Amino acid sequence: MNTKIFCDIAELKTIKKFNKKKIVKGFTTNPSLMRKAGAKDYKSYSKKILNICKNKPVSLEVFADEYSEIKKQAIEINKWGKNIFVKIPVVNSKGKFMGNVIRDLNKKNVKLNITAVYTAQQTKKILNKINKKTKVIISIFAGRSADTGKDPVPEFKKSILIAKKYKNVEILWASVREPYNYLQSKQLGCHIITIPPSIIEKIEKFGQKSFQKLTIETVKAFLNDSTKSNFKI
Repeated sequence: MNTKIFCDIAELKTIKKFNKKKIVKGFTTNPSLMRKAGAKDYKSYSKKILNICKNKPVSLEVFADEYSEIKKQAIEINKWGKNIFVKIPVVNSKGKFMGNVIRDLNKKNVKLNITAVYTAQQTKKILNKINKKTKVIISIFAGRSADTGKDPVPEFKKSILIAKKYKNVEILWASVREPYNYLQSKQLGCHIITIPPSIIEKIEKFGQKSFQKLTIETVKAFLNDSTKSNFKI
């Protein structure tokens, strides 16, 4: 499976750098990343991102919580560029499934990235609301699930299986915790994985070190630190 790597970032300098990398096929953002990057005006900052990344897909998220405002924001964001995927949370902050807004935006040919998904049951509910033409990404949060002791892999397997009939749907591995997650996503057959810049750089170095080299580097590091600390027994 040729799993596409998207870069999960909103910082402009980093987007400029990673947009030049062939390994990076798109970008994802969210309100938290935008805030961390220092964005003050959401629209103008988003357009700066789009000005850098003109050809690769960019996911920009709504930040409303009710149907009418989510739909309004999504339609507006969608106007900013042809390469935009509008990120919609699978539920709002009250836990209400956003099926109606997903259905309505999908009918309007708005490309969607449904975010904060954790289960195959949620994937199934999303699939029941969409057509088989307009592009949809379903972002399943593997890392956050694993952080709580829950294995995300079975949910990916089931989600990928039930989404196979939808050629317009891609399953995305979100909330990466380590470089090995990329290999896991490929083995599962995920269409996309979105990864922070620091981990993408580690993935680019895959295959450069043998276990023997890693062993020696580790031993040297311990030895150097003990020498620097002047440890004695």
